Amino acid sequence: MRTLLVTGPGGSGKTAIASATALKAARDGLRTLLVTGDAVADPPGVTVTRLTPADDFRTDFLALQERAASGLDLLGASRLDSDELTPLPGSDELALLRALRDSAEGPHDLVVVDLPAAPRAVSLLALPEQLRRYLRRLLPAERQAARALRPVLGRLAGVPMPTEWLYEAAARWDTELAAAQAVIDADTTSVRLVVEPTPAATATLRTTRAGLALHGLRVESVLANRVLPDGSTDPWLADAAARQRKVIAAWEHPAHELPHLGRDPHGDDLDVPPPATPAARATWPVEDRLAADGVLVWRISLPGAVREELSLVRRGDELVVGAGPFRRIVPLPSAPRRCTVAGAGLVDGELCVRFAPDPDLWPQGR
Repeated sequence: MRTLLVTGPGGSGKTAIASATALKAARDGLRTLLVTGDAVADPPGVTVTRLTPADDFRTDFLALQERAASGLDLLGASRLDSDELTPLPGSDELALLRALRDSAEGPHDLVVVDLPAAPRAVSLLALPEQLRRYLRRLLPAERQAARALRPVLGRLAGVPMPTEWLYEAAARWDTELAAAQAVIDADTTSVRLVVEPTPAATATLRTTRAGLALHGLRVESVLANRVLPDGSTDPWLADAAARQRKVIAAWEHPAHELPHLGRDPHGDDLDVPPPATPAARATWPVEDRLAADGVLVWRISLPGAVREELSLVRRGDELVVGAGPFRRIVPLPSAPRRCTVAGAGLVDGELCVRFAPDPDLWPQGR
């Protein structure tokens, strides 16, 4: 199964292109699933999953409330009813992650996912990894070794202890998040970016590409949408088309152009390209330059990154890498863990982090 994640700046037409991509795949004989939160017409031959974040939130909250009954009773809390629950911020993201998790169980050849607008989409795709990290820090699994003491503590307190359900809930959340993350990280998953060629959208495209690369996601294609035709006799249209051409020419990633239709697209109006075979995932190799320069160099691929928007912080055996509004905490490879950071620089779309051996930790030759 392949997964194609479709996003782009707000108003770029990403939802219409996600629908057109699913329609083309179905006509090419692929069993296709379209995941969307928007009210689009069902493309013929395509299975559509529409997100229902409000319903999902109510179901999850009521289930959590029931599992936490003993703790809530201890606090004297009043239960909430279904009809007084309204979705909280983040419900849409969690509903989409659930749909991603469930998509792996279906009999589909291609899953097309209509993501939120960029760059918010990057934050959503990074969410499973981040939430799992929070769970491991706040509720580490090794603390469950104290499980045998809970009945004793419960008798001393005179009420049931809520710790058991809390750890069970954390384990269940971790399992569900891991399933969503497995789909996002799969070698068969890639991203299709939809951009209208304007200067503002170009900045969003660059930022989004850097954020996707930071989280190991590959761009399958860039679609320039609503491109005006050349050769117009109208001076305004001719100038607007020329400005679009200039914008597209400045993009580092080649773009497939879709013409401006002068109206909202319907059905198969958009001649979108078929999903391409995903490129190999970018590796972040460690280059051994000890003999020549006395350092190891960790090369982190970040196409679209700007030097002034990069940040780097060492935290024990981890590195906090920032690219624009995005941050990711990544574990250091084994050799750099025994080194100190000696500097970093951005070279041809790669963040090159230099590590010098720490005399107190580096193995000494005889």
